[in-house]
Amino acid sequence: MNASASFIAHLIELRTRLLHSAIVLLLVFICLFPWASDLYALLAQPMLAKLPKGGQMIATDVTTPFFVPLKVAMMAAFLIALPYILYQIWRFVAPGLYAHEKRLVVPLIIASTLLFFCGMAFAYFVVFPVVFGFITASAPQGVAVMTDIDKYLSFVLAMFMAFGITFQVPVAVVLLVHMGLVTVEKLREIRSYVVVGAFVVGAIFTPPDVVSQFMLAIPLWLLYEAGIVVAAWVGKGKVKVAESQ
Repeated sequence: MNASASFIAHLIELRTRLLHSAIVLLLVFICLFPWASDLYALLAQPMLAKLPKGGQMIATDVTTPFFVPLKVAMMAAFLIALPYILYQIWRFVAPGLYAHEKRLVVPLIIASTLLFFCGMAFAYFVVFPVVFGFITASAPQGVAVMTDIDKYLSFVLAMFMAFGITFQVPVAVVLLVHMGLVTVEKLREIRSYVVVGAFVVGAIFTPPDVVSQFMLAIPLWLLYEAGIVVAAWVGKGKVKVAESQ
C-alpha cells in the first residue's frame, strides 16, 4: 500500500470513528432532551439552596429559558457518551502503538476520565455550596441575589473545567516521568514551588475568599503528591521489566 492510499484509509477510519461517536452522542442527547429542564434544576440546586427565602434565578434573554437547559442536556449527553467516544479514539490510535505503549495508554485514559469526573463531583458537592454561600452572604443589604441562568451555567462549566483539569495532575506527572522529561527526584525537589503555584492557581480560578482558594489548592497539591507516588511505582515496574529481559 502506497503512502497516498494509506493516508486515505486513515481518513476513512477517522471519519468512521467520528461518525459512530456523533451518532451515540446524538442518541443519548435525544433520550435526555425531555428532562432538560430537570437536569438544569439539578445543576442549579447548589445555588438555589443558598439563595435567601423567596429567591430565584432569572432569564434575561427571550430564548434563554429554552437554550440553557438544552446546553445542559448536551453536556450531560457528552459525559454519558464519553466512555464510548474514548473507546472510538482508542480504536483509531491503537494500531499505531507499540505493545508497551498500549499497556500504559489504557490505564491512563481510564484514570484520566475517572479523575475528571471526580473533579466535577468535588466541585459540585463540596466547592459550590461553600462558594455560593459566600457569594450570597456577601451581598450588600437591600440587594436581591438573582443570578441569570445563562451566566450561572457559564460559571459552573468554567469551574467544572478548572477542577476537572486540576484532577489530571497525577496523569500529567506520570506521563512526564514516563517520557523522561523529568525525574521523580526532581519532582520531589520542586515540591515547595508546586505548593506555591497551587495557591496561585486557586486564587485565579476561584472567588476571592480564602476557603474556596484552599479547596482548589489543597487537592491540587495532594494530587501532585499522588502523581509522584504513582510515577515512582511505574518507574520501578519499568526497571524490573528491563532487568528480566
